[in-house]
Amino acid sequence: MTSFVHVDQPTSHPGVQRAEILFGQIKAARAGASGSRPLIALLVVAVIAAVLVVGDKLVSTWDEGALLAAWAVLCGAVFAGIALFASSLRAPAAKIAGLWNAAAKRRAADRADARFLATAHSDPRVMQELQAAVWREQSEGKASTATVAKVDAVARKAARASNDARMPTLYEAMRRMNSSRYY
Repeated sequence: MTSFVHVDQPTSHPGVQRAEILFGQIKAARAGASGSRPLIALLVVAVIAAVLVVGDKLVSTWDEGALLAAWAVLCGAVFAGIALFASSLRAPAAKIAGLWNAAAKRRAADRADARFLATAHSDPRVMQELQAAVWREQSEGKASTATVAKVDAVARKAARASNDARMPTLYEAMRRMNSSRYY
């Protein structure tokens, strides 16, 4: 005879529940007053710049031993200031990092497009696929006529270049290779 045992098991782990609560509290604490953060970041940068200028003016007349100690104290103060206002400086730093990443992605896409067009110039099959894709996009109304005209012009230019530098037949290539052995 078969018997079933029904054990009531929780559907989520208690540790996961505690972690979710903790992360929610951290997120709520960080959300704080974000309206004044850009102004605070600007003030921190201005104060740090002013301290560096004043420190440079004071230290420029000192001898070497005191100079090293003064720069060590100044660097410690700058790092302490940055650590103190790290939450205010996080948003501008993240924005700059996002802009840098977006520019890097654009540059990578441009390089990939250039490599693809170089391949299309040398391989007529790739150029035909490119033309077919652009014509399909135009028929669906997604591509402009300027884009189609540009691709057609590139295709004509590639066709002229491929006619000028045509691929030799197997016979011609073998004849050239074998004739080079005797001379």
